[in-house]
Amino acid sequence: MSYYPIFLQLEGMTALVVGGGGVAQRKVETLLAFGAKISIVSKELAPGLNRLADNGAIRFLGEEMQDAFFDDVSLVIAATDDAELNHQVSEGARRRGLLVNAVDQPADCTFIVPSIVRKGDLMIAISTSGKSPALSKKIRKRLDAQFGDEYADFLSLMGDLRKALLAMELPQPENSRIFHEIVESGIIEALARRDLVFVEALLRQILPAEVDLLSIMRKMR
Repeated sequence: MSYYPIFLQLEGMTALVVGGGGVAQRKVETLLAFGAKISIVSKELAPGLNRLADNGAIRFLGEEMQDAFFDDVSLVIAATDDAELNHQVSEGARRRGLLVNAVDQPADCTFIVPSIVRKGDLMIAISTSGKSPALSKKIRKRLDAQFGDEYADFLSLMGDLRKALLAMELPQPENSRIFHEIVESGIIEALARRDLVFVEALLRQILPAEVDLLSIMRKMR
């Protein structure tokens, strides 16, 4: 089976997690990091999940799964150690047209969760279509070493530059030329060295003089 790669905007959406062990905790922590609201159902909760429930970071719905818990959620994670219960959760979610992931049960998934390398706004997702999570993990470690924090800095910088350039309403081909030249200029490598003087010098060669580069560079220091 092949999967269509997609990035979801989860900010403010509610995810239902069924299960309360270590695997469920990792799923919850990742979903929270991307802004999702979490409702959870489980007979028992791992200590970390208990703390999250006690401080109001997640909502504990009870010990037994109920159909009503599917209401007003956007996606479902079945992460119990009971394969049949995970299957039942998957069936209920599918009937409602919800995205569902059943851990280690690909046949019960409408989506799978990739290994992720994240450096600020740079996100690289690795999937083996469920065939070898171990290989995904190996590739993730290799990419994590290859792409350092300079990529997060670069994208932060590019966000400000892009906003400034688009406000100037230059012709699209000119914007495209500038953006590509910045990417190929060596700025990423200079950021890895924290050589902001060189970064500024390169940008002055590339950007129109009207861009307020001093204000943009001030945020990098």
